[in-house]
Amino acid sequence: MPRLSVHQARALHLAAQGLLAPPSKAATRAAVRGAIQRMGLLQIDTIHVVARSPYLVLFSRLGHYPRNWLEDTLAAGHIFETWAHEACFAPADDLLLHRTYNRSARSHWGLANAQKTHTSHRPHLDRLLAHIRDKGPVKSSDFERTEGQGGAWWGWKDEKRWLEALFASGELMVTRRDNFHRVYDLSERVAPAALALEAAAAALDAQQIHDQFIERSIAALGITQARWINDYFRIKPRLRDSDLDALVDAGRVLRVAVEGWDAPAYVHRDNQTLLKKAAKGQLEATHTTLLSPFDPVVWDRERGSALFGFDYRLECYTPEAKRIHGYFVLPILCRGELIGRLDAKAHRAEGIFEVKALYAQPGCKWRDDQVQAVAQAITDCAAWHDTPEVRIVQSQPAGLKAALARGIKRQHQQTLEKTTA
Repeated sequence: MPRLSVHQARALHLAAQGLLAPPSKAATRAAVRGAIQRMGLLQIDTIHVVARSPYLVLFSRLGHYPRNWLEDTLAAGHIFETWAHEACFAPADDLLLHRTYNRSARSHWGLANAQKTHTSHRPHLDRLLAHIRDKGPVKSSDFERTEGQGGAWWGWKDEKRWLEALFASGELMVTRRDNFHRVYDLSERVAPAALALEAAAAALDAQQIHDQFIERSIAALGITQARWINDYFRIKPRLRDSDLDALVDAGRVLRVAVEGWDAPAYVHRDNQTLLKKAAKGQLEATHTTLLSPFDPVVWDRERGSALFGFDYRLECYTPEAKRIHGYFVLPILCRGELIGRLDAKAHRAEGIFEVKALYAQPGCKWRDDQVQAVAQAITDCAAWHDTPEVRIVQSQPAGLKAALARGIKRQHQQTLEKTTA
């Protein structure tokens, strides 16, 4: 059984997620598709105090890129939207797998609510489908109320619920997004080639589909304990080590020991090369960036604690008086470590990227090179937001504020010198 240190396991995880080293070249549309393919999914969230989460997750891996590339990738059919971990973009190659699993096995509140709507409002759903079949794609805003009066069909709330129910059942798909608003169309018009093969996919038994999601989770995570696997695609139940014996015996998954862990870890055979490099200490983490709260690296609190010693809890849904760090707090990844977090807001009209508060990880005293790397990461993120002026309101420890301000000023000066050279 290969044996890794926690440091080596962390490097393997970041390499699989595309966060070990900074991008070696400018982002491309193909790189957007590749990043989503590597992660297996890209969680969707609408909070936009900074860039919405899916854009930020891609920025952390690709650097500067035009945000409309994500919408273009969806409209071109390279990715699709589905319920998985939560609402997510996923690679088009996995369309039938997700559709089959959502219908037969996945337990999720979005799917459960949709099923209730199908039971109680089926005539309305059929009428809406007929409207789309006849008139073409729709947005929920097409049915908004006007001055308190119902629109041509029904009130907005009902229409939104019905569209979402039809999306969850697979009768509708999201064909594109306009200003991040979903545009729904009949599934057979959005993905005709894939749906032609749906009968064959439906023939897969539940265990085959379940095993495929297990393998995809292990591959995307790079290295994982058994009990972290199910959360990645929200499959049930939570796994035990014995549940992976068959995959280990078949050589599809490798069992690994990690120093200090009380349970074995697992690496997919597709990541054997990364495993060998990690075991030899050949994976060097050099990337520094800000992460979305919905980044796969941090969305599992237990996994983040075991791999990085980083306890992260999303607080945007917590009452303000009970928040510890802030509304939309971005973890700071610095060369293989999560060394802090910051609460940010992009004031787009004023061109200001406000860091309301920045917190170093308890017990972590930042070195000068870490300060400079984080200053660069904040500067890059602010520039990508078109809010080049960075303002840090407060930090813990207090001295970090001045040190980062100096580092940011140095970055601006270097950029100015390059532009005028």
